[in-house]
Amino acid sequence: MPGTFRVPRTSRTRLRLAGALAAVLVAAGVAGGPAAQAGEQHRERTLADLAQRHGRYFGSATDNPELTDTAYTKVLGHEFDMITPGNGMKWYATEPQQGVFDFSAGDEIVDLARANHQKVRGHTLVWHSQLPDWLTGREWTADELRAVLKKHIQTEVRHYRGKVYAWDVVNEAFNEDGTYRETVFYKTLGPGYIADALRWAHQADPKAKLYLNDYNVEAVGPKSDAYHRLAKELKAQGVPLHGFGLQAHLALQYGYPATLEDNLRRFARLGLDTALTEVDVRMLLPATDEKLAQQADWYRDMTEACLAVRRCVGITVWDYTDKYSWIPAFFPGEGAALPWDEQLAPKPAYHAIREALLRK
Repeated sequence: MPGTFRVPRTSRTRLRLAGALAAVLVAAGVAGGPAAQAGEQHRERTLADLAQRHGRYFGSATDNPELTDTAYTKVLGHEFDMITPGNGMKWYATEPQQGVFDFSAGDEIVDLARANHQKVRGHTLVWHSQLPDWLTGREWTADELRAVLKKHIQTEVRHYRGKVYAWDVVNEAFNEDGTYRETVFYKTLGPGYIADALRWAHQADPKAKLYLNDYNVEAVGPKSDAYHRLAKELKAQGVPLHGFGLQAHLALQYGYPATLEDNLRRFARLGLDTALTEVDVRMLLPATDEKLAQQADWYRDMTEACLAVRRCVGITVWDYTDKYSWIPAFFPGEGAALPWDEQLAPKPAYHAIREALLRK
């Protein structure tokens, strides 16, 4: 289980410094007049507010089970301007039986986001994981699977047409060495399934931004090189690809991706948007002040890298609180990965993100 956190002394100091900075800004008239200055004292600008100053968004993933937690949803609805359903739009949830669609989980999150004036990133249309048994439990001919894939993509995208800002169309298509992952789609349809998926999604909603998305692609290396080559080919063929999502599931024990900014820039040069789509920074438990400070530095550095590259359009944390993080269940002995602790209190990472957004 992830550890229980109290805001450490360094975080409290930063909070006091942030308050002092806000007071200086108000005194300088930055807030714009007496009424605005009075309001500033009562409402600290959110991460979304600060990101919007740079033309970026700051978002969070969420999942249906935690939507009954009113303290949680209050922060979710207030602090962020982009929401990603963690599971409710995946294939197992949306087409549990062949040709029988269920959008109730995704609809609940989309409705909540729209009520809070937030945009939605759709996640994900084509992925090798969390597929229903009817899809994985039999062999398919190429013609059969192509028809199944097209129907799934277009039915889901049409359902959310006009309600989803961007889609992770194909998720995790490559291995670590840059070879294609041997998914049911690749083995049956070949690499062309990626271009087909993008075209079908675009037909269903021409206004949605369409992304490829993966983990361990933050640094320049074999896996991100493979995506760069593929993106260049797709763009040359006129395939509707608009962005590249870098999940940014990082771990302190494996080191920071020092070439992140360079990597973002080379995808931007292809004419693509980029986004940090599933950010968390896990650590070996127990968490210590030193580890939390290092984590804060990494969150600051990632935020600054995105702000430094014009086509990096935003950052999404993979849920915002350790209370609902996926990490402890998948990486036993690790956790404390997010900017808010299990009690929904901001950690040093939260203040580091704010510092980065305020500095630029």
